[in-house]
Amino acid sequence: MSFGFPQAARIKKPREFQRVFKGGTKTVGRFFVVFALEHAEARPRLGLAVGRKVGNAVFRNRTKRIVRESFRHHQESLGGLDLVVVARGSAARGSPRQLTEDLAACWRRVAHDR
Repeated sequence: MSFGFPQAARIKKPREFQRVFKGGTKTVGRFFVVFALEHAEARPRLGLAVGRKVGNAVFRNRTKRIVRESFRHHQESLGGLDLVVVARGSAARGSPRQLTEDLAACWRRVAHDR
């Protein structure tokens, strides 16, 4: 599997987000809440929800870049899942290393709980 993040690996439509929120399992970390729902395709898909509680545009964009990078590196273990990552307000105060470690722990729990 490549480490790219193509359009097909993204959740963009509001109804797709709602389907994951309503039918998925929830994993809570220190900085993120991850919703996961199995789907028929082999490739995992990612949706991001980073609200203003995280901070200004600089912090929100930094948080999204960190989530996308972590997803790219862990996508092999997440095959067949639709994932929506919701950043908590505390994500603005976390260092990039802390955010990456929290996401790695969330990915492990999601992969284990399938």
